[in-house]
Order: sequence, then C-alpha cells, then structure tokens
Amino acid sequence: MKESSFLANIYNNICRDTGNQNESARLIAVVRFLTLSLIMHSLVNCVLVSFTAHIGAMVLSVLSLILFLAIFVFSYNCSTFMSYCAMNVSVLFWTILNVYYFGWNIGIQHFLVVLVVFVFFCKYKHEKAKITYVILLFLLRLLLYFYCQPHSPVIALDIRVANAMQTVNSFFIFWCLALIAYLFSSSTQEMEGKLIEYNRKLMKQANTDTLTGLYNRRRTIEYLEKLLADSSEQISICLCDIDFFKRVNDTYGHDVGDEVLKTVADNFRKNLPPDTFISRWGGEEFLLIFPRMNGDEAGTALENFRQKLKTVSFDGGAESFSITLTFGLVEYDFHSDITTVLKEADEKLYLGKESGRDRIVF
Repeated sequence: MKESSFLANIYNNICRDTGNQNESARLIAVVRFLTLSLIMHSLVNCVLVSFTAHIGAMVLSVLSLILFLAIFVFSYNCSTFMSYCAMNVSVLFWTILNVYYFGWNIGIQHFLVVLVVFVFFCKYKHEKAKITYVILLFLLRLLLYFYCQPHSPVIALDIRVANAMQTVNSFFIFWCLALIAYLFSSSTQEMEGKLIEYNRKLMKQANTDTLTGLYNRRRTIEYLEKLLADSSEQISICLCDIDFFKRVNDTYGHDVGDEVLKTVADNFRKNLPPDTFISRWGGEEFLLIFPRMNGDEAGTALENFRQKLKTVSFDGGAESFSITLTFGLVEYDFHSDITTVLKEADEKLYLGKESGRDRIVF
C-alpha cells in the first residue's frame, strides 16, 4: 500500500496517537478498529430490522449506530484510557439492551467474550482488576441467560430475521476476536522477531572475530570438543600462522597488517573445502579443522591453498609484497584430548618455523 494512497491515509488516521504521555498507541488503534467494526455491525442490523417494520427495533439499531459513532469521535478527543473504558461500558450496555429486546437466540451475548479477550490484551497492568472484570462478565452472562429463560423478548423477531441476526452477530464476534488478536500479536511477533535477530547478532559477535569474520577461539573450542566427542570419522587439525607478520606491521603499518589478515581469511574461505572450520586462533595464528578428512587429504587441500596464496599481492604503499604461511598438521587419533591434539599441532608448526617456514609439516 503506497503511503500517499487514500486507504493508507485512512489507516494512518485511525492509528493516530492521542498525544498523551505513557499511553499505548496500539491500544487506541484497536479501540478505533473495534468501534468501526461495531458501527458496521449496527449498519447491517439497521438493514435487517428494516424488514420487520418494527419501530422499536429500528430505533434501537439507529441508537447503537449513534452510540458507536460517538465513541469513535470520542477517541480522538480524550485519553486512550478513557476511550478504552467508554468502549467497554458501551458494549456492555449495548449487549444487555439487545438481549433484553431481541432475546438470547440472536447470539449477541457472545460479544462479552470479545471484551474478555480485549481486556487481557490491553497493556494496562491491573491484573487483579482484569480478573475481577472477567468474573463480572461471566456472572453477567449467566444472569442474562437465566433472565431469558422465563421471559420472552420484548421484540419478537421473524425466524428468518432472527437467523440472519445470529449469522451477522457470529460473523462480527469472530471478526472482532481476530482483529484484537492480530493487532496486538503483530506487535508482539515483530518484537519477538527483532529479539531473535538481536540474539543472533549477539551470538555471532560472541563467536566470531571482529576483524576477519572467522570463528574465534571460544567458538572453536566448543566445536572441537563436540566434534572429537561425537565423531567416528577421521579428523585433521592444522595450526598455522603468517610468516614474519611482525615485519609486515613494522614495515607497512598496522592498517596494512589488518588487510593482510582479512585477505588471508577470505582466501581460506575461497580455497579450502566448504566444510572446513576456519578460525582465528589469535594474532596472526589460525586454526583449521577438516572433518571427514585424513592427514593426506587435508595436506593436499593445504598445499593447494599455499600455492594460490603466493599469487596474492598486497599493496604496501611504496611497494607491493606477498606473504607465506607455515602449517602444522595433525590427524586425530581418536583417543587424545583437545589439549594434546593442539599441542601436537603447535609443535609441528614450530618445527616448520625452525626448518625454514612456508611449508606444511605433517
């Protein structure tokens, strides 16, 4: 719906806040939509009772129409709470009057259920008052039922008109219940959706490295613990770091060093197998986990990555440069704990550094 459209303007006007502090804009919108529904209900009833040629029935229907029109106008000139109370009192009075004049069989008394739902959805925090009000509505319904048993309605309706009114009342009762549930729950669902998205972002922030977007050490330990505990398949683990990274920072600056880290992370994502778990272990160190791969298969994947990374050029300002990584690769033996596995990978990484860097030690 376009903002400038006629229907959008009507909708925005119905949802217009009263401007009073600490009052629910959602509640006043529900009051107005319910009142408009009851205005439509009264209009339909005016048409129906016109077939009865009964002056009293027509007068009652017209008065109902005037009453709800007044409540609708009232909602733009008074507080939300006053409008809420006025609508409740009006529906109560209107329901009693209709039962008295037309009897029990037209089903008008079920609008009391609409008030039950409405009072619990509204945001005012008077729980004891709400419960008391619902009990009173229940007692009122019983009173109206037992009153109608020995008393005939003041206006005897033709069976066809009575059935038509029963149908109309049932339709508007269900419509009002659905309207209340939709208007109040839509905001709740929206808030719930925002909360889920916010929690997702928090989880992402808690589990990922801000600079590279890779998993952090905390998330890696969680993943590795679960993987080693549950897996019956081969797993390979590699600890690697960027050769002479301190020299990069000292020569070209930390901004360039950050770009190197991000580029390496991007190349890990592009050039390693899709199910590889890639994390920034700390500083210039990375931990790679290869589920369902033995050491030889992981070594082949790492060698492919190592060769491709050599073709990547970095802008150092006055000159361009390239980097290399050294890798310490181990194959899980199905009985060592995490500390032992990581220590072995670290020892192989150290051996690679000592023996000339830019190599995979397995």
